[in-house]
Amino acid sequence: MDIKFSYGNSPGSASVAAGAEPVAAPAAAPVVNPADLIKDVSEATFMAEVIEASKSVPVIVDFWAPWCGPCKQLTPALEKAVMGARGAVKLAKVNVDENQQIAGQMRVQSIPAVFAFVDGKPVDGFMGALPQSQIKEFIAKLTNGADGSAEIAAAIDAGHAALEAGEFAVASQTFGAVLQVERDNTAAIAGLARTQIAAEDLEGAEATLGLTPPEKDEDQDIVSARAALELAQAPVDTGVIAALTAKVEADPKDHQARIDLAVALNAAGQREEALEQLLASIRIDRAWNDDAARTQLLQFFEAWGMTDELTVTGRRGLSAILFS
Repeated sequence: MDIKFSYGNSPGSASVAAGAEPVAAPAAAPVVNPADLIKDVSEATFMAEVIEASKSVPVIVDFWAPWCGPCKQLTPALEKAVMGARGAVKLAKVNVDENQQIAGQMRVQSIPAVFAFVDGKPVDGFMGALPQSQIKEFIAKLTNGADGSAEIAAAIDAGHAALEAGEFAVASQTFGAVLQVERDNTAAIAGLARTQIAAEDLEGAEATLGLTPPEKDEDQDIVSARAALELAQAPVDTGVIAALTAKVEADPKDHQARIDLAVALNAAGQREEALEQLLASIRIDRAWNDDAARTQLLQFFEAWGMTDELTVTGRRGLSAILFS
């Protein structure tokens, strides 16, 4: 590749020399740690971090120097755009003062200078401090518009699968990796909080939910996780369960006892039994105490998650009672 740059630091662009191969569609990028997305690269690590790495995901190389004014504008903008791409592209930063051989091989005559590598080869580049919008366009061209969304979604699914399997450490690491790349991802925040609840780290879950951006407080995943935390914070006393069970058996129309029993059963992990108690209360007197049993049941649904198998079953049972 032979990109000619003029001297000076004015913004501009440079195209790939004739004969260079076009940008190939990048391979799907996994969710990665931010430390793996942005790296300082030297002559000793250039082959591994740029040439080899670009065979799996496009790598943008930023040639800069501490004394370069426009570099101080471009580099943070590149870092922000790369983080926003969520693993679809990586950034390698090369200090030309410390790595003159690489700069010479790439025929860098003025900085900041940027090259993009795909499949081990340079395929595009530009010089100067471009605005954020043009940097995003540059990355979109490199990645064919991919932004890592599919990988983020796959990681969320993997985290939920690990949580359901009781692999709390794996689930925590998976949701945490997503949050390192996308800090306001509510599915990951809620997933990590649920993992902490399952691991009985209620303080940790509360702190995790505190990471939710204010504008996303009403997101369904967050509402559901908060409901789960509230239920988990209710202490479980097996003696109370036995006493409440006896009260309900003695008086099936003692609705408050049924609701209290359902809450206790749910906290003890006996969700099906909790569901049956509330459905029984609704079946006997759906309007008791301003629909108290139905209100409690809806909180359970939020806490369990709207796609949870028991939530789906419970909604069917509730509908059958209400519309019979």
